[in-house]
Amino acid sequence: MVTDSKQENGGQKNGEKAGFDATDLDPYLLKDPEAMAMNFARALENLGQAASAWLAPRERGEITESTVDPMTDMVKTLSKVTEYWISDPRRTFEAQTQLMSSFFGIWMRSMQRMQGTRGMQGDPTPPEPDTRKDKRFSDEDWEKNPFFDFLRQVYFVTTDWVEKLVSETDGLDEHTKHKAGFYVKQITAALSPTNFIATNPQLYRETIATSGANLVRGMKMLAEDIAAGHGDLRLRQTDMTKFAVGRDMALTPGKVIAQNDICQIIQYEASTETVLKRPLLICPPWINKFYILDLNPQKSFIKWCVDQGQTVFVISWVNPDARHADKDWAAYAREGIDFALATVEKATGEKDVNAVGYCVGGTLLAATLALHAKEKNKRIKTATLFTTQVDFTHAGDLKVFVDEEQLESLEEHMQAAGYLDGTKMSMAFNMLRASELIWPYFVNNYLKGQDPLPFDLLFWNADSTRMAAANHAFYLRNCYLKNALTQNEMILDGKPVSLKDVKIPIYNLATREDHIAPAKSVFLGSRFFGGKVEFVVTGSGHIAGVVNPPDRKKYQFWTGGPAKGDYETWLEHATETPGSWWPHWQAWIETHDGRRVPARKPGGDALNAIEEAPGSYVMERA
Repeated sequence: MVTDSKQENGGQKNGEKAGFDATDLDPYLLKDPEAMAMNFARALENLGQAASAWLAPRERGEITESTVDPMTDMVKTLSKVTEYWISDPRRTFEAQTQLMSSFFGIWMRSMQRMQGTRGMQGDPTPPEPDTRKDKRFSDEDWEKNPFFDFLRQVYFVTTDWVEKLVSETDGLDEHTKHKAGFYVKQITAALSPTNFIATNPQLYRETIATSGANLVRGMKMLAEDIAAGHGDLRLRQTDMTKFAVGRDMALTPGKVIAQNDICQIIQYEASTETVLKRPLLICPPWINKFYILDLNPQKSFIKWCVDQGQTVFVISWVNPDARHADKDWAAYAREGIDFALATVEKATGEKDVNAVGYCVGGTLLAATLALHAKEKNKRIKTATLFTTQVDFTHAGDLKVFVDEEQLESLEEHMQAAGYLDGTKMSMAFNMLRASELIWPYFVNNYLKGQDPLPFDLLFWNADSTRMAAANHAFYLRNCYLKNALTQNEMILDGKPVSLKDVKIPIYNLATREDHIAPAKSVFLGSRFFGGKVEFVVTGSGHIAGVVNPPDRKKYQFWTGGPAKGDYETWLEHATETPGSWWPHWQAWIETHDGRRVPARKPGGDALNAIEEAPGSYVMERA
């Protein structure tokens, strides 16, 4: 009996199940072979339609594959790691032995579980199970079922082993090793047993329970998503039919009061009787749209600022096409930020402005401030930077995509089209967190056949923007490749610029879990400005850390004086405050000029409204 066996072998550890109950296999047993066969045939038919949607634009010449695509670069990079390990037979043998030893230990433990034993005295002791928390493996059968538990343990061991191979490869330059580590993470995320029907208990059970109907739905969705991407997969992360800009989001009342080829300027209606004398100009990123700061009334940073008595202006960038191919950073500085400053003065009569820049919009703002300093332009009195990098030494995994070879290929592609399609950037950002932003949706959409739930943030994330060729090339070369802004090597509108010339007060906000603008990178960038910098770190990531209304009472922020020394030490000694950083920032704004004047109307007496906010530029879909 099982009970006797347990007693003979010292009892059970941690409540581990002795043996495997045969009734547990029932959900895995095929009930209706005929229905399964029919549904498999229908799923294959839908898969054929997906293949046709992928091939058709390539056969027509509408899509031409780049000579230096990510797959080619990945193979070239990982081959250098392989060469290191196979060049020395002893090194190869030691690496293989380490992996095989780990596999053998997992196998022994799995066999003992299957037999309901714990091993006899003198047997080698198998390793303890890997109990790391990973929400991909949340189904109880990943631990309860010995087969799936074995797969899970092997996956973790193999992943750790291959990542260790990369980290211990000698002779690679820093950029190549960084790329190798990134590509390995992409491969291991893709090959996770959670991504395949036969190796995912939940998927397996669902396929059996529905006789494969989930695959019929899933392959139909796959064909639809490739067709929607005009030959490339446009992975759906939310139900795009449930939201509309101007109806469900971007609802703060305001008017478009000026526009040109690359932007519209929105002024929001006051909600208080008096407002701060100094207006606020927000320069959002053009990679994504501005309404992340006005997602809905409950989460809107823009509305909150209006309610605090700020006169808020926002630059709404155009979604560029081939007509904007030659619009570079100088154009975005002059026709964007400077155009907005002139509009603010016409609408309010005020020359002095507080400015906010978010992400790449903040990088542009910082460079423009340096240009203004060179020109003795003192219009902007304070600047706030949200998750903004000005120094790209620690720019994170996005640097993987930027080297001379990849840039030349990208520039060639952009010159032909005049822009970079927004889906390319969206996929790059998703790859930074592939285990959360790609593969769960792949599994849910195409293997489970489930429609994604409506989620406003993911709607915004999918509402991608194109990048004008000259603008994007300047950004990648000067920032990610050359790190020119902090090396005093950036030439903007024909003038060399330096952040040391920027003497105005800076509020520099980093988010602790940022994978796009790492907090360490923002911290280092703080020391390049010529004036006083208020460095603040907030909890969460690139979006949630910024868009954190006070009434939600979520997360926290840290303040600790100048950004000196190293980031980890600064954070260790910083003061933690629960909740949102927004009130702290508002107080900082008012300490520099708290004077108030009667509320203003959009456009004032000088400018007529062109249309209601959020305007027409933001409505253009890529």
